[in-house]
Amino acid sequence: MDNSQLSSNKMLKPKKPAIVVVIINILVMIILAFVLGWIAMVWLGYWTGHGKTAIVPSVKGLPYDQALSTIAEAGMVCELSDSVYDDRAKRGSVIEQNPRPGNEVKPGRTVYLTVNAFYPRMITVPALTDISLRQARSILTGLGIKNIVEIPVESEYRELVLSAEYRGAPMRAGMRIPIDSKVTLRYGDGIVQELDSIDAVDANLDLLTE
Repeated sequence: MDNSQLSSNKMLKPKKPAIVVVIINILVMIILAFVLGWIAMVWLGYWTGHGKTAIVPSVKGLPYDQALSTIAEAGMVCELSDSVYDDRAKRGSVIEQNPRPGNEVKPGRTVYLTVNAFYPRMITVPALTDISLRQARSILTGLGIKNIVEIPVESEYRELVLSAEYRGAPMRAGMRIPIDSKVTLRYGDGIVQELDSIDAVDANLDLLTE
């Protein structure tokens, strides 16, 4: 068979319609996309631990170091989110956690802990004298001071703070004290002014009766 005959045979072979080629290409692309999507889902499930859960342990009241090990044994990590001071709780112990104990979470989840500080927070107090008792009380409670002792003293200035004391010594503006400190406010009771008024009235009555 010569070259001319081969050429003629190739020319006589029927060609596939263009639409069939397009359909085949589309099907191949769909199958390939499906396979790639399935592989991605399997990998994502493996990476995120799909279907696996862990129970958050209770670490409230435990020392911080012990809480770290307990959470690590449960397959999670912890992070210190805050530190506060509560004189009713043991210093250095966990007083709050998030998520709460018993919750189902993914392995590797972060548990946020709030720990009781070893020492109370220090605060700076402003001037508390020559202002009303109500105003001084409001300033102290706003700063977090809860132990406030109010002692009336003899003075013509009713409910005016005459002195503020910490540990028996006068407090000055800008002084730093622990937030759990006891602060004593000595304020005027106004009795002297009232007695002076009574004496003046009595004196006037004496003049009228003479």
